[in-house]
Amino acid sequence: MQTLFSKDMVSLDYAWMIERVNRCCEQIWHISEQVLALDGHVVLDLGFTTKAQREEFVGRAKKLDINPEVHYLDAPKEIRKGRIARRNAEKDPSVYSFEVTDMMFNFMESRFEAPDQDELVNGCRVNA
Repeated sequence: MQTLFSKDMVSLDYAWMIERVNRCCEQIWHISEQVLALDGHVVLDLGFTTKAQREEFVGRAKKLDINPEVHYLDAPKEIRKGRIARRNAEKDPSVYSFEVTDMMFNFMESRFEAPDQDELVNGCRVNA
């Protein structure tokens, strides 16, 4: 996303961003299907900020007769903010792509939907 679209982004416009995120997800899934057809394994670290996004990819996997796993990393907001601040400061190329500002963090924080009880009962794994 950073490489493809950051230079074109003039504001934090969720509709503009999610359209591009969805296009990237479609391309990622297309490649994932090719890997799976070759008996490979796929791990998707796409954020999955909404229940609908998680359900979409779980449904796609099930259509391919794959038993998907969704892992939810449950860390308090302050710990997550601290990790971002450390990543921003260290700029380790193995984990750093761009600076995440407080404005960006808060913008996405308000849009995240934690897994509900139904998701947790039906296979979403919670990791602290």
